[in-house]
Amino acid sequence: MDALKLNGIEVMCILGDLPEERTREQRILVDVALALDLEAAGTSDCLDDTVDYALLVGNIREALEDAKCRLLERAAEIVADVCLSDPRVEKASVAVRKFGSVAGLGSAEVKITRPA
Repeated sequence: MDALKLNGIEVMCILGDLPEERTREQRILVDVALALDLEAAGTSDCLDDTVDYALLVGNIREALEDAKCRLLERAAEIVADVCLSDPRVEKASVAVRKFGSVAGLGSAEVKITRPA
């Protein structure tokens, strides 16, 4: 299976369970790896034959901004759902990382993989 990877998608959104996290947006990073057949796009050189990742990134940002998640796990599930909404995607692996949530901790990250 072929893969399309989108690394370091920056999103400003509300994400966290603490009261102070519920009132301010924070920067998170999202990495996505999609399993799909890229042969048609590789042959045709046509965007219609693959996932439009500019559109996908916009949809991921919008979904996370609207969701106001409490947990990284929920944010990752939302991103996976957005990715799997394209019927060509057979599997989505998602990592969501946030920074500064615990003193002395560089980042916290959740990674999930979901089949279509």
